[in-house]
Formats: sequence, C-alpha cells, structure tokens
Amino acid sequence: MAPSLKGILFMCGGVLCLALGDALTKWLGAVHSPLQIIFFRTLVSLPLIVLIARFNGGLRTLGTRRPGVHLLRGLIFTATMITFMWGLVLLPLATATAIAFAAPLFVTLLSVPLLGERVDRPTWLATLLGFVGVLVVVRPGAAGFQPAMLVVVAAALFYALTMITARRYGEGEHLWAMVFYTTLVPCLAASLTLPWVWQAPAPLHWLGFLGAGVLGVGAMVGLTQAFRYAPAAIAAPFDYTALLWATLLGWGFWGEMPDPWVFAGGSLIIASGLAIAYQERRVALNRRPSL
Repeated sequence: MAPSLKGILFMCGGVLCLALGDALTKWLGAVHSPLQIIFFRTLVSLPLIVLIARFNGGLRTLGTRRPGVHLLRGLIFTATMITFMWGLVLLPLATATAIAFAAPLFVTLLSVPLLGERVDRPTWLATLLGFVGVLVVVRPGAAGFQPAMLVVVAAALFYALTMITARRYGEGEHLWAMVFYTTLVPCLAASLTLPWVWQAPAPLHWLGFLGAGVLGVGAMVGLTQAFRYAPAAIAAPFDYTALLWATLLGWGFWGEMPDPWVFAGGSLIIASGLAIAYQERRVALNRRPSL
C-alpha cells in the first residue's frame, strides 16, 4: 500500500475515533459534569499513552526539561475540554463540530502576535473567509443563535492556544512527553473537583467512560501516524470528514438534523482550511533550496 494512502486511512480512522468519542461524551454529558468526564477519559488514556511510549522510544521519551510549559499547556487544554464538552451537550453534534473547525483560523490569527510569524495576503483572505463561515453558523442576533455556540468558539480559541504553545515550546520535547503531560494535567485538575461534581455512574456509563478514553488515544495514534505516512497537505483535508461523521451520529442517536446554515458555514470554514493548507504548502515549497 502506498504511504500516502496509508496516511489517508490513518487520518480517516483517527477522525472517526474523535467523532465517536464526541458522541459518547455528549451522551455521558446528559448526566455527568464535563469535569467528571474529563477525569475518567484522561484516567483511561494515561496508561495507554505510557504503554505506547514504552514501545516507541522507551519511557525516557516522557522526560521533560520544561515542566512549567507543560503545566500551562495542560491547563489551557483543560479549558478546551470543558468548553467543548459543554457545547456538545447543548448543541447538535454537527453544529459543535463545524464551529470547532475554527481552531486553525485562530492559529493563523494568533501566530502573528504570539509567534512573530508573517502571514501573506492569500492566507489572510482565506482566514477571513473562515471567520465569515463561523458567523454564518453562529448567526449572532438571528433566531437560530444559541449562546452555547460561543462556548464552542471559546473551545476553538483555547485549542488554538494549545497548538500555538506546542509550536513555540515543542522544540526539544518529545511528542509523547507533550501528549502525556497534556493528558496528565487535566486528569489532576479534574480530580480536585470530584467532591463537588461527582455523580455515581450507572453500569453502562462506566463502559462509556472507558470507550471515550480508548477512542481518545485511538484518535491521537491515528492522527500521528497519518502525518508520518503522508504529507500534511494530503492528510489534513481528510480531517473534515469529522463533519460527515458528526452529522450521521447526531441524526442516528439524537435525531439531530443541522439546518442549511450549518452546512453553508461549515463549507466556508472547510474551504478556508483547505486554502490555508494549500498556501502553506506552496510557501514551503518556494522556500525549499533548489539543487
């Protein structure tokens, strides 16, 4: 099998795991606090991450010289999880997924003040198109507007900050160390809140917590492997299959059918993301020294 095809299949598998994990989270969120869900999801994920690291470079890959950075990233990612899970419970699955696609747009926007990067005009125009798509989905002031949509916008912003800090401080840190501590901090933070948010899980909910944790690790492995086998410009567009899965899962389990505005705005956001990925690849090729 060609490496690029392997990368595409890993990306699609990872995205499917994400969508299934989100559906489980939405189901669990009808009864349990996002903080309790975060605790159990990360508690299940941590030993699996350690096991993966053990067979991919050894446990030394979990060492770090920047514990403060990992604490900061972990707290930001905790805020990401809380806001996104909250949004999942309040919104149709496809609507929350479409809005969450704004995260790469925030990365482009924040890379200028926080990373000192230069963004060319085509990328700015594509980013503007993406934010227009977000406005189409959210429709502030319109009858279809729901305040929970702003919660998911906040989740996209927090996730963008998580990615920005990875780009700024990730050099010299092993991938598995970054994944481990970004999972450990939310687990510890959520555990401190359990006396106030605890709700005894039903037997079926225990399976839900287990499944959500396993799917989270499956998504991480799938996405990581995708970029190992295929160039980002080939693998990344398949991330948007998440909207298809979210629509099918939302319709199948909750009878949710997003209105045309969600599909219209989601299409603009996806087009924006693809345009940004294409422009970044073109710029990278132009910078490559010729032989």
